[in-house]
Amino acid sequence: MSQLFFSSPTLTSVNVHVALQALGLPTLGVDVQQQQARVQIPEGFVLSTASITDTLRPLSKNHQFDFAILENSFQAQAFKLLAMDMDSTLITIECIDEIADFAGKKKEVSEITEAAMRGEIKDFSESLNRRVALLKGVPASCLNSVFEERLRLSPGAEELIAFAKAKGWKTLLVSGGFTFFTDKMKEVLGLDYTRSNTLEIVDGHLTGRVLGTIVDADVKRETVLETCDMLGCDSSQAIVVGDGSNDLKMMEIAGASVAFRAKPVVQEKTDFCINQGGLDSICKWFEANA
Repeated sequence: MSQLFFSSPTLTSVNVHVALQALGLPTLGVDVQQQQARVQIPEGFVLSTASITDTLRPLSKNHQFDFAILENSFQAQAFKLLAMDMDSTLITIECIDEIADFAGKKKEVSEITEAAMRGEIKDFSESLNRRVALLKGVPASCLNSVFEERLRLSPGAEELIAFAKAKGWKTLLVSGGFTFFTDKMKEVLGLDYTRSNTLEIVDGHLTGRVLGTIVDADVKRETVLETCDMLGCDSSQAIVVGDGSNDLKMMEIAGASVAFRAKPVVQEKTDFCINQGGLDSICKWFEANA
């Protein structure tokens, strides 16, 4: 164990001192600089990583800060792949919900989306097919309208991708969303690889069906493994970022899993959580631990 890293757009010394006091660590000389703070963990500190996490997570919510436990081995050169979910992770929206809005069915589709992300609908393929069926007859032009009018990158996304490129990591966007949007993201951000679902379009309208194998949790996991194999690295050299239960299987095989503004079931099972800052928090962790 090496150090604790705290960050937040509203981080104060008071926030950090509350966290350290809860852990029984000294606060003297600990200051916030540029909305972040680093604290060395003493050799022989009695609390385990799991205990530190259990102590800090409720405090981080109440006091609005993010934290990361940075081991000495957590170095940028140890990783080769950055794999990310798209909807509500790389971008701020759920594309299928916004497409449904054009059909006047956003409420019905959003309810299924939320239930699936919380893990209440166990079969992702079933939930996706149910949602896509509600889109039957929507003009395909609505996809471009969603991209141009509603799609926005999550805070820190461009910085994270630039960091990955600078460190020589390959980038993979693997999504239960749709190829129309992952292709756009690949072009805009210069990503290396993408995998997602293809909406069937006939005569300029959505048919309400998905073509081919649906990218569910198992396919996401396999895609990360296949990409690592192609790169000649182990999945422990991958960082995986996501927000929904559909991301958990690919997170399980990663060397570092990051829950970004994620559902509780995801935050409970990942190495790192980002709730206050942007995706560039990941860059800050490596810079702090360099």
